[in-house]
Amino acid sequence: MILSTTEEVAGYKIKEVLGVVMGNTIRAKHLGKDIAAGLKTLVGGEIKGYAEMLAEARNIAIERMVNEAEKLGADAVVGVRFATAAVMSGAAEMLAYGTAVKLEKIDT
Repeated sequence: MILSTTEEVAGYKIKEVLGVVMGNTIRAKHLGKDIAAGLKTLVGGEIKGYAEMLAEARNIAIERMVNEAEKLGADAVVGVRFATAAVMSGAAEMLAYGTAVKLEKIDT
């Protein structure tokens, strides 16, 4: 599956648009990581526990989006974007979305 943040894929033309596809996950803070993050805000620097949590959430959201595109028979997802939102105190959603398409190789 080709994923692209652009609206096209080099070397291919879009022969069919299949529709918008999405994948999301909601993650909650871990109390231990929350305490460590609070201490880190006092001295500054990267909060690695949260960076890892967001990277994992992004990967899960992408995987779910790709699964949805595969069900439609897509070759690629173009215009891939990410969004995040607080769902409740201590929990956030990571959303990946784009347009599932069928591609045709351009003869060169």
